[in-house]
Amino acid sequence: MNHIVLLGDSIFDNGIYVHQDRGEEPVLEQLRGLLPGGWDVTLVAVDGHRIADVCRQLDRATADASHLVISVGGNDALGQGSVLDGRAGTVSDALVTLARTREKFRHEYRQMLDTVCARGKATVVCTIYDRCPLGAEWGLPDEGGVLQAAVAVFDDLIIGEAIRARVPVLDLRPICDDPADYSDKSPIEPSAIGGAKIARAIWRIVAGHDFRRRQTVVFGSEE
Repeated sequence: MNHIVLLGDSIFDNGIYVHQDRGEEPVLEQLRGLLPGGWDVTLVAVDGHRIADVCRQLDRATADASHLVISVGGNDALGQGSVLDGRAGTVSDALVTLARTREKFRHEYRQMLDTVCARGKATVVCTIYDRCPLGAEWGLPDEGGVLQAAVAVFDDLIIGEAIRARVPVLDLRPICDDPADYSDKSPIEPSAIGGAKIARAIWRIVAGHDFRRRQTVVFGSEE
């Protein structure tokens, strides 16, 4: 039996952001529908959780888990909105402030990933997507790639920590790249359309990656 466990935040725990009364399914059910016989999936991710919560989520992971897939960090990044919207005297001052925020994120993410990898399971980490209307939440302008530049700081760390831990990366940025991928209930959450893309990408990386090689490979586009 192969058993995928989804950890993290509302990227996976998006049930309240899709219209289930209209037959739309969250990521969990969409992934379950893709799995062949002999596979199962469990959701322990929780809407609103941050990096520090993942280690507690591990306690709820089933003992027979074969694959751990983590999508977390967006709420931590969102929590730094005041930093990104703050004023700085010079570009250098702004970079110093951003560097401090970056190192805090790195420390927490590294500690979390080390704890997860210590379980000895096949592990996948996801980047933070950057095409949703998150700029408004942060007080950032939508034009000029400001959101993409801000999220790239955190995604660079996620990829760097994945390389250090020798685990594959599911890059959600080229996957959730259309406005329809985001919920009309909350513009920073996956819609059923976006969730379907995420579910297909999870299955593609779980089924296609050779975890025995302990090699970081970045999976991105649908094809």
